Amino acid sequence: MSLVVILVADGARPDALAHALDDGSLPSLARLRAEGAYHTVATAFPSVTGPAYAPFLMGRFPGPIGLPGLRWFDRARTRATWPDATRSYVGAEMRHVDRDLAPDAPTLFELAPPGLAALNVIGRGLAARDRMARGAGFALRAARTHFSGNVAGWLQIDRDIGGQVARRVRDAHAAGNGAPRVVFAALTGIDKTSHAAGHGAPLVAGAMRIVDEVAAELRADAERGGWWRDMHLWVVSDHGHSPVRAHDDLADWFRARGHRTVAHPFTAAPRREVAVMVSGNAMAHVYLELARRERPWWPALAPRWDAAVRDLLLRPSVDLVLLPHDADTCEVRGRGRGAALVTRTLDPSAPASPAGAGSPPAHAFRYAYRPLDGDPLGLGGPLESLDADAAYDACAAGDYPDALVQIAHLAGAPRSGEIVVSAARDWDLRSRYEPIPHLSSHGALHREHMLVPLLTSRPVARTPRRTVDVMPSALRALGLPVPAGLDGESFL
Repeated sequence: MSLVVILVADGARPDALAHALDDGSLPSLARLRAEGAYHTVATAFPSVTGPAYAPFLMGRFPGPIGLPGLRWFDRARTRATWPDATRSYVGAEMRHVDRDLAPDAPTLFELAPPGLAALNVIGRGLAARDRMARGAGFALRAARTHFSGNVAGWLQIDRDIGGQVARRVRDAHAAGNGAPRVVFAALTGIDKTSHAAGHGAPLVAGAMRIVDEVAAELRADAERGGWWRDMHLWVVSDHGHSPVRAHDDLADWFRARGHRTVAHPFTAAPRREVAVMVSGNAMAHVYLELARRERPWWPALAPRWDAAVRDLLLRPSVDLVLLPHDADTCEVRGRGRGAALVTRTLDPSAPASPAGAGSPPAHAFRYAYRPLDGDPLGLGGPLESLDADAAYDACAAGDYPDALVQIAHLAGAPRSGEIVVSAARDWDLRSRYEPIPHLSSHGALHREHMLVPLLTSRPVARTPRRTVDVMPSALRALGLPVPAGLDGESFL
């Protein structure tokens, strides 16, 4: 029986990982590269842990299926209700992720049982015994490690989790029954050490070596046990990193303008007007006029809020501001670079999405870029009627990989903010309440955040473009049908 193992080297940049492969620091992964393939692909926006796992496990961009960010405001009060109608997947509310996801978007675990996962955030379809690193003891350990700022503690967690996953796979094969078809393990040490010390720090190199060691153990067990020929071992990341030299608290900025503003960790307050929900910490959803239960679009908000957006774009911390006009049109403003519209229209020649599939997938649309008074995305001029692949190619060499597709799908997502902010380089958007000062960050649309590595143990049949390609490829590797309605396409 075939087996797909997906190791998430959380936070690894493709250039940094490639350098470590080249200099001999990661011999096991270098061997995989020599036998298989190494590609740079685009993650989803926001480029942040949690939501950016949805492409691996569901083949969908996170916003349209219910995860617009690490933190969000539930204007409709359908999921996050009393007392604050907000979500933060940092801490205890991570347990709500499976319930917050669109119920008609299947997970890899549901389509290819049995599965095994650790630190996976999304677990719908897994038996409780197959969700590792979950119980009260681990939650206490993780909380203590996080809130104490014990970065070395995260590296030990990676070692322990990697060893436990390898042991579970080995024992299941030895028993002769119940072996998983899909194994998903997230190793978060690269991200944690990057935040604390910068992506080029020796601590980060040590975290990469742990990923190498886990891959080596999984392969050695498979070769000894005789199942390596049936096994696919993939290493991927969910986001990159870039240096942070200054912090700007958007919530404080809105408060200074006289707006009653909430942001985590203090989100319950009377007569709230603005909610600033930061992810990464280099992007933020800003929700306006919170008493409304239906989402207001920018044309209705502009008479009152346009001056605030103009002033926001004067701040050195802000690079891009997204202003959704409707579910298929988003105005993009760049600091000092003018404005443009990003639009999507359903392609009448695209296959119909299955009934109940929610938002149509990426390949069901045609995308356009229409400058208004500038070129905020640096694409050189107007672009019309691009399919998802052509839209990817149009953005590939610029500062904002896959921006047309990512902006269109996040801006149109029902739970997204009325203003979406992508931070400038060297800045993030949260100045307080982190256990350790962030020296590196992610979440924005910049290429350092959006480009990630994809390492496969076997050659691929098609060049991968996006992390959403991982899930349909896993199904194809297992000989299972790929459902309609996915944003990704198999690279096998």
